[in-house]
Amino acid sequence: MPAPMPVAYPHYLVIDFEATCCDLGSVPRGEMEIIEIGAVMTDARFGVVDDFQTFVQPVRHPRLTAFCTGLTTIRQEDVDAAPGFAEALSTFVAWLLPWHDAAFCSWGDYDRHQLQQDCDFHRLPNPAPTPHINIKALFSELLGLKKKYGLAGAVERAGLAFAGTHHRGIDDARNIARLLPFVFGEARLPQAARA
Repeated sequence: MPAPMPVAYPHYLVIDFEATCCDLGSVPRGEMEIIEIGAVMTDARFGVVDDFQTFVQPVRHPRLTAFCTGLTTIRQEDVDAAPGFAEALSTFVAWLLPWHDAAFCSWGDYDRHQLQQDCDFHRLPNPAPTPHINIKALFSELLGLKKKYGLAGAVERAGLAFAGTHHRGIDDARNIARLLPFVFGEARLPQAARA
């Protein structure tokens, strides 16, 4: 039996972070840093109210790996010209202020953990509202599947075309926001997707 849907909220904050990474192990998981904040705010009916995007300059591993650049399309010059984490977070918090009643949504738990890791490293309070809603888990529950879909696969299963560039924070956040009506029962998945 599927888990009950979360209670309704006046606003939903969809966040997606991109972070430093390497497929060869030169950037350990505990040292990954946010290099892009992408966020979309929706109203209670999942209409987009506003969005936010900024690159962030990393300090632990300031040179992006070829793997990271290839995965995210974020260039070294993008992060070199970006604000540091504290300044970027401050700008994000100022943007977030009008929506104090939002629930924090992301595709899986990675973004929630990455934000906490960066806040801890920089000794800053975590600004993300509570509760956190794992849209990835809810999407799979909706289909009655144990398999957790990647974002691109979920967008396809919903009968949509992926908009923008996958693994770019703002584009991923926008695509996650497009899935909210399906996850919360406002829209029906195509019949083939439900099989």
